[in-house]
Amino acid sequence: MVRATRFDRAPVMGDGAKFVHPALFYDGMDQYLTGVGGFVRAAQEAGEPVFVAVPGERLDALRDSLGSEAGGVASADMTQLGRNPGRILSALQDFANSHRGQAVRIVGEPIWAQRTPAEMREATRHEALINTAFHGRSATILCPYDVAGLPTAVIKDARRTHPTLIEDGVTGRSPAYAEPSAVCSDCDIPLPEPEQAETLTFGKGCLSLVRHFADAWMESLPVQPRRKDDLLIAISEAAANSIAHSGGDGTLRLWTEGDRLVTEVHDGGELPNPMVGRTRPTLDSATGGRGLWIIQQVCDLVEIRTGAGSLTVRMHMAGVPR
Repeated sequence: MVRATRFDRAPVMGDGAKFVHPALFYDGMDQYLTGVGGFVRAAQEAGEPVFVAVPGERLDALRDSLGSEAGGVASADMTQLGRNPGRILSALQDFANSHRGQAVRIVGEPIWAQRTPAEMREATRHEALINTAFHGRSATILCPYDVAGLPTAVIKDARRTHPTLIEDGVTGRSPAYAEPSAVCSDCDIPLPEPEQAETLTFGKGCLSLVRHFADAWMESLPVQPRRKDDLLIAISEAAANSIAHSGGDGTLRLWTEGDRLVTEVHDGGELPNPMVGRTRPTLDSATGGRGLWIIQQVCDLVEIRTGAGSLTVRMHMAGVPR
């Protein structure tokens, strides 16, 4: 028997809080459609704009369940929109910003069973940063989690990234909730070393050399032209950041992992703000971040590690046919 979840009011996070971020733990499609469908219907009844970004198969099932009510719902296939977890946040903010002055409701399912461990880690970081990015805004972001299909560690992390939990139709506070900075720190595990990589050390005035080196490396690989262009853009932006912000020196490494091209730029810079690159920069932004934002938009996965006088930006791109 499936207990119905009522969403005629948004789940409560705290007294006077405008932003609510619940995790919905579901087991099976019936619970999924009851929980997510109820959330969407409540938004429509309240006259609040709603955006649903979930994996395509579940999006299709939700549309079928909603029937004619699905017509007024903005939606996206999360396997496309959020293929790179680092670009989900700006998409959610774009939706909220397009409805300024209104409370909005969003369904975002950034983690599914087919994700790689690295992608799940960056999606967990995304979930933590939502709490910072939307703090004080009139928004509710519901995040479904498949308790039967996802690793136990992912469900445990969901309890840390969501102040509110919905389990078996019951809404309550999460006693395991942690500050976003703590979750992000735990996501910063050391990046694995490649077995073999092509390496170039570069400095000021060497941006064209970096591009030529990367282009020549990809010439020997069956890379799709569009993917090649995207990766060259990402490498150029990362190298330009190194030259401009870290004393002018950096190291580029290139290698393949299965059907993926992996590139990495390492320098002596730092990135103290984990939001940089994940939120859309404005023209008058004092914090910059345009280069990293572009990198997040064109790559399939971006892993960033920073410390005292050290910054590594590792970029993944699907592009080598199996």
